Amino acid sequence: MSAPHDTAGELSPAPGGAARTLRILLYSDDRSTRDAVRVAVGRRPARDVVVESWFECATAAAAEGAMRTSAFDLLILDGESAPYGGLGMCRQFKHEFFECPPIIVLTGRPQDDWLAAWSYADGAVPHPLDPMLMAQAVAEVAAREAVKPA
Repeated sequence: MSAPHDTAGELSPAPGGAARTLRILLYSDDRSTRDAVRVAVGRRPARDVVVESWFECATAAAAEGAMRTSAFDLLILDGESAPYGGLGMCRQFKHEFFECPPIIVLTGRPQDDWLAAWSYADGAVPHPLDPMLMAQAVAEVAAREAVKPA
């Protein structure tokens, strides 16, 4: 597990309104996957979405502990992690955490969308990661959350 990364810094909100800021928990046992996700999403995956911070976890226990002690706006879980994959973790979190934040899962291939649906994921992006798809998934999930009634 590593410390949170503050990435909002000097970014200004989108014209015409305040940007939605996200605190993201990112779980993968593979450091290169975590790096690829952060680079793909960037600081601003959409005009009205700003990534405020990242909290990276390399183990399922660290991710679960972080969920119990911190507040996140979005989770990105790697379904290819071992020994505990992000798909099972997504399903577990959706059952165990009241008002669980939205979750994007990274699947092994595009044909694994059914697994993402089984896990109750709010979005899915297949490996190998496409930066455009990754940023789009984050922006779409953030937009859906912004219009939910309080």
